[in-house]
Amino acid sequence: MTGLTGSTGPGGLAGRRAIVTGGASGIGLACAEALAVAGAHVTIADLDGEAAASVAQRIGGEAWTVDLGDTAALADLSLEADILVNNAGLQHVRPIEEFEPARFSLLLRVMLEAPFLLIRAALPGMYERGFGRVINVSSVHGLRASPYKSAYVSAKHGLEGLSKVTALEGGPHGVTSNCVNPGYVRTPLVEKQIADQAKVHGIPEEDVVEKVMLTESAIKRLVEPGEVASLVRWLASDDARMVTGASYTMDGGWSAR
Repeated sequence: MTGLTGSTGPGGLAGRRAIVTGGASGIGLACAEALAVAGAHVTIADLDGEAAASVAQRIGGEAWTVDLGDTAALADLSLEADILVNNAGLQHVRPIEEFEPARFSLLLRVMLEAPFLLIRAALPGMYERGFGRVINVSSVHGLRASPYKSAYVSAKHGLEGLSKVTALEGGPHGVTSNCVNPGYVRTPLVEKQIADQAKVHGIPEEDVVEKVMLTESAIKRLVEPGEVASLVRWLASDDARMVTGASYTMDGGWSAR
């Protein structure tokens, strides 16, 4: 969000504590870096503890090795955070009749149940301090559907609802909750699904980006992680204190159709 002034600039988040899930790579890494540059103390929460520790050391934060698929371990969690970025996710591309039930359940645990549990763990402290930012990295698939992604689309649609309920409950306590909804972002998550997309659509892998991923977008390129992070940083700031219950698309015009 270049051009904005005030708390989005360097030092604007000084004294704030942030947690970014999936913060060791992709969108999460870009968000962690952007929040750290703005002055926040960032905890990198990731399944890959070694990668999380490396990022944390580089940006002056700390690492939290956590398996968000193990939701039972999160049930009694208590978190002290001013900013919670629910970003961690995974993808699985299959027709519904071939979609493995265990895999469907895993995607919903990581991308819907875990965000609920982390929000639940962070809200008491946010309420006590009268300030909180819950930022949910959703997707255009939180607003639209695509074939062969039943679990991902279901999880992201659920995350949209969770975010809005959090906004309504948190508003009187100084807590905002919003979703960021990018299209396909240039990340390892997207790169890993190219082979699966080619298989289910019956096309060569080199045609997937153009003929599957960008077919609905008016702007024919992938979103860059830093572009998503710039919006997350703004939503975390004081400048966005009246922004809540919203879903911000960054999809090149996909959802305009």
